[in-house]
Amino acid sequence: MAIKVAQPNGETWTYEALCLARPEDLEDVMRCGATPDLSRLSGWEFRGFNTVELLQLAGIRKFKKGFYRADPSRPHQEGIQGYNVNVVQGTLGEPWRDATKNGQPVRIGWYEAHQVDLADSDNKYPNAVLINYGASPKNIKLDPSRLLRDYLVQVYPDNPDLYLGKAFLTLGPLRVFASYFVLERHNPSELGA
Repeated sequence: MAIKVAQPNGETWTYEALCLARPEDLEDVMRCGATPDLSRLSGWEFRGFNTVELLQLAGIRKFKKGFYRADPSRPHQEGIQGYNVNVVQGTLGEPWRDATKNGQPVRIGWYEAHQVDLADSDNKYPNAVLINYGASPKNIKLDPSRLLRDYLVQVYPDNPDLYLGKAFLTLGPLRVFASYFVLERHNPSELGA
């Protein structure tokens, strides 16, 4: 029987409620969340919000995360690729608007995503998809995003539009917590499914 994760007040989690939740409640959601279906992520961009307030100063509290399949002959279960989109910062209640350069969205922090492999060193959440920025050849060698490893779970098995993630920085064999982040389906990816 699946565990139904609810807010402390008993209500169902919403995007906004997750963005404002306590870390211990977010950790409960991470542990009980469903494994995302990569084929349902692929082809979409999701509006994202980092829960750590300090990231507002770095200009990355609000962002978008896109997923796509670069090689259509490769099945989704083998993994997909993705990127982050810089977004004009503002409050949680304001719309997500892409930051642009020469009329194009600014895409950064490329990654590969696949289900967590229990034999891998990055296996903290076996129910998650691992987003590995160090695996993408699109990031230059000195890009600090290469140090990121994110775990992503689907908050409710019957809602493929709402996700919770937890980001870690890799420091050799150590994994240092960076932030929780919340994702909600936003718009199709220009890079395809």
